[in-house]
Amino acid sequence: MNLNGQPFELDQTRPLSEVLALCGYDHTLVAVLVNDQVAPRSQFNRLEIKNSDNLEVVAFVGGG
Repeated sequence: MNLNGQPFELDQTRPLSEVLALCGYDHTLVAVLVNDQVAPRSQFNRLEIKNSDNLEVVAFVGGG
């Protein structure tokens, strides 16, 4: 799969929440596009990601 334009190899199809964890993201602090479609946070545990998918992850950062 591609993650933010970079290749990332999955050993098997995995739920989006698991892919995010493998990549070091906190799923509560990100917005995700899967194949140019917004992935609803409520679907992160059910949406299966495969090697042919393209993901764009935007992480929210707080500060002051």
